[in-house]
Amino acid sequence: MKAKITAEKDSPIIVGLDIGTTKICVTVGRRSGTNKIEILGVGKAESSGVSRGVVANIQKTVSSIKQAVEEAAGQSNVDIKVVNVGIAGQHIKSIQHRGILTRKDDSEINRLDIERLIEDMYKLVLPPGEEIIHVLPQEFTIDNEPGIKDPIGMAGRRMEANFHIISGLVSAVKNIKKCIVNASLEVQDLILEPLASSEAVLDEADKDAGVVLVDIGGGTTDVAIFHEGIIRHTAVIPLGGNIVTEDIKQGCSVLRNQAELLKIRFGSALADENKENEVISVPGLRGRDAKEISVKNLAYIIQARMEEIIEHVYYEIKSSGYENKLIGGIVITGGGAQLKHLVQLVEYITGIDCRVGFPNEHLAKNEVLPKNSYDELKSPLYATGIGLLIKGIQAEEEQEEMSEDKEKDRLSIGRIVQGESKEKGLFKWFRDIIKDGNEIDDASYLGKK
Repeated sequence: MKAKITAEKDSPIIVGLDIGTTKICVTVGRRSGTNKIEILGVGKAESSGVSRGVVANIQKTVSSIKQAVEEAAGQSNVDIKVVNVGIAGQHIKSIQHRGILTRKDDSEINRLDIERLIEDMYKLVLPPGEEIIHVLPQEFTIDNEPGIKDPIGMAGRRMEANFHIISGLVSAVKNIKKCIVNASLEVQDLILEPLASSEAVLDEADKDAGVVLVDIGGGTTDVAIFHEGIIRHTAVIPLGGNIVTEDIKQGCSVLRNQAELLKIRFGSALADENKENEVISVPGLRGRDAKEISVKNLAYIIQARMEEIIEHVYYEIKSSGYENKLIGGIVITGGGAQLKHLVQLVEYITGIDCRVGFPNEHLAKNEVLPKNSYDELKSPLYATGIGLLIKGIQAEEEQEEMSEDKEKDRLSIGRIVQGESKEKGLFKWFRDIIKDGNEIDDASYLGKK
């Protein structure tokens, strides 16, 4: 259950920070009056200190973060101090666990009860060097009644739940936090990137039907599987768009920036979709002739690597046990999703329906940003950045709802204590009379009172 703030003036301004392998993106926004996301500013910078989703050079990463924050702050006219940060990388793991909470009475369950159950999960003992990043509730069981998705408002004494727990390396988390602190910022929340991307490109109908989100980034490919509205499986594959660029660089004997341009402008994930006689002329190094590259050969290089990535994704789908329950199919997003004919290749290898996920469904009409910047935000490239923003807004709204629940609990406890004190006072009066040896007749009663 998520609270909805419908007045713009009440909606807090949130900042999302996507520390990717190829780019660092900062998004500033809030919930609009139409319940969509209004983007106030965007900043991006080239990422040179991150490798496969993990910080490899703190100084370079901090410099890129500062650059992106400065651009977003200037565009939105917001003093950025607190950010919601994305985390990914090969070190990410997920496990399933079950938790139990016995309540004092069978009064209505509220968000605070769920938070208590979640807090217990954070006490799990993990292997050395790992820490819990997310505890995600799945189905609840209330007083032996299973299969409950949202128990808020129900009455019950014994509350059980299955949890999807996501953990990561302590060192990787510390390095991200150190970069944020060194950039004179504060971490509001650390959010797994595939969870953020899913908020930007999937709706509740997709998650209910059963869907696989595949976010193909520069250094990693993130996978999240949903079924019946609940997250069932997460994985991070340490292969992404950058390795395709490296393959083109080696296979075509060109510079890295030329390989990246070839991939973006002429790349295709299906070689058979290209003609034999199409040729690209690439400028040679100083004093050397231009190099001619066949578009079909380029596609063969890209297809080989993309097949490997999709095979990894398909393995995660099969190992999750939900291969035959995916009515919503596969949704690909991220920068790698822009590759031509990738949807057809995914469908050919997996036999599952596929589409590209765009984050524009959740964006409100924008008159603040320049039109070209707003149009650019609708690209799959910004799915994670916008998703981090959405997750941050949801967290603020849930915090507000919890504050209301705490206030209700406080007032309720106050009434109980007050009632108890009156009751105790009456019993004390009777006890004192009996102790004094007085007879309890009408006259003494009236006299004592």
